[in-house]
Amino acid sequence: MADDRISSISDNSENGGLTRRALLAGTAGLSAAVMLPASARAAFPVPAIPPLEREDYADARRRFRTNLISKGPSPEKAPPLDTPAGSKRVLYHGGPQGSIELIAWISPYEPSSKLKPAVLFLHGGNATGDGHWQLMKPYADAGFVVMLPSFRGENGQAGNYSGFYDETTDVLAAATYLESLPGIDRNRFFLAGHSNGGTLALLAAMSRKFRAAVPISAGVDAWRYFRRYSGEIRFDESDPKEFIMRSSVCFAPSLKCPTLLLRGSEERPFDKDHQLLMDRARSAGLSIEAKTLPGTHNGVVPGAVAESIRFFNRIAA
Repeated sequence: MADDRISSISDNSENGGLTRRALLAGTAGLSAAVMLPASARAAFPVPAIPPLEREDYADARRRFRTNLISKGPSPEKAPPLDTPAGSKRVLYHGGPQGSIELIAWISPYEPSSKLKPAVLFLHGGNATGDGHWQLMKPYADAGFVVMLPSFRGENGQAGNYSGFYDETTDVLAAATYLESLPGIDRNRFFLAGHSNGGTLALLAAMSRKFRAAVPISAGVDAWRYFRRYSGEIRFDESDPKEFIMRSSVCFAPSLKCPTLLLRGSEERPFDKDHQLLMDRARSAGLSIEAKTLPGTHNGVVPGAVAESIRFFNRIAA
């Protein structure tokens, strides 16, 4: 959900960047993933200061249902998912009321009496591929069990894309799946995500408790995102609540774990909405930090994964 998404996908190796296609395809060859062009300014009003909601986000989610005016798959076209090297393919129950079996990849491990820490990592963009999985290897090397889920409507799977809201339900279902596996230490159960996955990580961390969360290049303001990418709007844009429920900046006091926001030095800097999110969270006595790392929007991911490992280990110590 980064406003610099279109510019960032043209990053090349000279700048340390990994293109969106490279992330999706990895060594398996280019995927068919394409990005929608930036659209004309949307008609809905954009608040100068996103409102602060007093209700806990988890409670608000129990009462709110998004109204999808247009139903269909993810706006990012990508091929069906295979099983990348070094992963185990599993199915978890996402979608409406857990009605859809969705594909996830998990690092192989042997359960034992010594419990293992785990990381749920949420991919960038609106589809996934082998390249995303290749970035997960440092977690497994550091002793974490890592799971990378796909979401409804992605890569030819069933379900309707909603633009962050219903996908958060899938994230929560994937979290339940991972933490329920034998040998997983629920006291060292972490969350991370990049770009759109960073946006989802913030919303998920406001919905349930993780030990800590690291959103990378995350968006916090749905009005800004959908103003630029109005072609991705599937919900009733005349209802301000639809934007509020997709905007973590509106629910900052709902964060339920220590959080580290990461961003690349060559992408757009942390802006006033990110600062507002942090100010609101800190005013509620919550632990939230921000750090800039060298790199572009996609190129920052390897360094951010390494930084997230350091943060998780520090929090768990």
